[in-house]
Amino acid sequence: MSQTFSARRHGDGTIDFDFYRTRAATLRGHAIRNAVTPKRARSVIAILIALPLVFVGTTQAKAELPAAIAMPGASVIATVNAKGAQVYECKADASGKLAWQFREPVATLLVNGRTVGWHYAGPGWEFNDGSAVTAKAAGRAPGATANDIPLLKLAVTSHSGSGQLTSVTAIQRLNTQGGTLEGACGTAGALTSVPYSADYTFVREPN
Repeated sequence: MSQTFSARRHGDGTIDFDFYRTRAATLRGHAIRNAVTPKRARSVIAILIALPLVFVGTTQAKAELPAAIAMPGASVIATVNAKGAQVYECKADASGKLAWQFREPVATLLVNGRTVGWHYAGPGWEFNDGSAVTAKAAGRAPGATANDIPLLKLAVTSHSGSGQLTSVTAIQRLNTQGGTLEGACGTAGALTSVPYSADYTFVREPN
């Protein structure tokens, strides 16, 4: 039976799994709130302050990225840093043996230390401005070490809300650190989390 968690990941390193699952359910149901409440207005103002540093509409700089995840000619919409965890569940593998298997990500999206959004099961990404996307892996390359989750190119599969992510067509997961877990486990349904960080670059590909 799956365990229940209720601790939110903040500066103390804890995680609120229910919070991120609620976010994921909201995105899947296309019910993300767009109401301009005072709290949301303050969040949007915080994002706007950071715009010159992160939300750029210029052509993506040519970096020495593996061909599997490179997107030449794409225009960068936003780049954020994610800090959180990769969550694993103890499940039977193809041979019937219990092993840790990836379940979902839970992470806070940051710009200059400010929270600008969330990343959760789907996989989905949501910004404070109400815009959100889901995506699926379209290419991957190894991380810097065996302990780092792979670099990814992801194709956007759905949009919701209106904001910075509305025109995004693809996402790159770069500069990954940590997050890997392999091997046998003892109790079916058990959950464990492995801390990770990564940069996510949201782009619009050329037509």
